[in-house]
Amino acid sequence: MKIINSLKYWGQLLLLPLYWLSFLMPRDEKLWLFGSTFGRRFADNPKYFYLYVSQHKEELEIRPVWISHSREIAEFLDRNGYEAYYYHSVKGIWLALRGKVYLFDNYSKDINFWQSGGAVKINLWHGVPLKKIQADNIFDKVRHPRNFWGKVKSFPRRLSDEKPSHYVLTTSKFMEPVFSSAFCTKNVLVSGYPRNDRLIEKDSIRNLLTNTERRDMAHIMSLVKEKKISRIIYYMPTFRDSETKFFEVVEMEGFRKFLQENRFLFCVKLHPKSKLKDEFWKLQGDSVFVIDADADPYVFLEKADVLVTDYSSIYFDFLLTGRPIVFFDYDLRAYLRDSREMYFDYEEFTPGRKASTEAELKESLREACYPDGEYNKKYGGFRQAVADKVFGNKNGIFCRRLAKDIKTVLKEVQ
Repeated sequence: MKIINSLKYWGQLLLLPLYWLSFLMPRDEKLWLFGSTFGRRFADNPKYFYLYVSQHKEELEIRPVWISHSREIAEFLDRNGYEAYYYHSVKGIWLALRGKVYLFDNYSKDINFWQSGGAVKINLWHGVPLKKIQADNIFDKVRHPRNFWGKVKSFPRRLSDEKPSHYVLTTSKFMEPVFSSAFCTKNVLVSGYPRNDRLIEKDSIRNLLTNTERRDMAHIMSLVKEKKISRIIYYMPTFRDSETKFFEVVEMEGFRKFLQENRFLFCVKLHPKSKLKDEFWKLQGDSVFVIDADADPYVFLEKADVLVTDYSSIYFDFLLTGRPIVFFDYDLRAYLRDSREMYFDYEEFTPGRKASTEAELKESLREACYPDGEYNKKYGGFRQAVADKVFGNKNGIFCRRLAKDIKTVLKEVQ
């Protein structure tokens, strides 16, 4: 398998002539292509912007098309009345050559890098960063190879990654220099994240859920309806090697008893590569529920009463709800030493109580789960101050603003 993967990795360089030829294709400014997570998911900012543009395409005079590396995703969208194609289908290849605007949340390979020459590429990204990302992340061996072989080995990857000519989306003027530095570009759009429209202007986008997301949401809501739970706690940790220390810090039988006594539901949403998945699956019941790792986290975030996280950028988005956040940072020192540096002072930018032990986590949840208590009085103003910096102008709909800004970009690059 390693040999096959290696051949695929280096073999993609044979597609370079196709990439060069794709610059010769005339591109349609009204054809906007969308993709996410290396083409494997229908999620995040591209998903919500795609849904918005699709639901307003006549008004916007845009043809939105989702290009996926998964036949299942393309078929799912087609069944629900949206235009989508598999990237290796005849239609997918043709549209990748004709689309003027590429919209993605990692790299243009989320759609199809090798046919993207001449397109305007806009990275919608997947989070407001607390931890350093891309070129600013010294632990990133692709952007900061340790030696000559490292440079050679990462060449195909760097070839199709972000470029200074790409545009990148951020949420406020305050965040603009961070994204400019991380992506080595001056082309920063301060339009706001499409996914956050669901948190502040819910009716602006009709959401589209997969069968798995519907199933998981139905289970959670059934527990609420049956009054088996009084509060939904959403746990979404950052993926890193030291996450395995969770079960060294928390004795789950005692923690589960605490949840049951307080009628709290601990909804766990892990990274697809998380090493904790099997352990949490064993604990499922009326007080612990594991959301499918490939599900869109924003489907569930809007239902949460309290967010528990550590260094995940999702807490910035949750600030828009005005609800409490608890930071379970049991491995902070190890994380800073071995995984990431941070853009901001951790204490100054994390508006919530910090818990590093099971006892502190329980105490924090008792306080945070009652919105009229001291927790909100203590941290409410702090949350608002951070939100004002990170999100700037929250008036209006982010999707509408972004569509307008992209049309302006197209006029400027003509």
